[in-house]
Amino acid sequence: MGQFEEIDTQKAKELIDQGNITIVDIRDTSSFEEGHIENAVSVNDTNIEEFVNSADKNQPVLCYCYMGFSSRNAAQYFKEQGFETVYSMTGGFTEWQRVNENSGESFQEG
Repeated sequence: MGQFEEIDTQKAKELIDQGNITIVDIRDTSSFEEGHIENAVSVNDTNIEEFVNSADKNQPVLCYCYMGFSSRNAAQYFKEQGFETVYSMTGGFTEWQRVNENSGESFQEG
């Protein structure tokens, strides 16, 4: 089954810039609505089963949360559900914002 891979925000940005990756935001809905990584999908307890059943398991998945802790559990769960390549972003959205706030790239408000 394998393990997910933990990556930093720089590696995450490189993967996102290359395209062909599913970005999964596992924070609560209101946090997602306040701001998220561009093209991310909000996945939580109410829609995770639907996501797992409909997502392309051959396409890489990048998970992130607030600080990078909960996304590890989500990444492992996605691996267990048969997703081939799964990443967890260390530092979470907090670190993503800090690193990318001046570039104005890959960030979507509300």
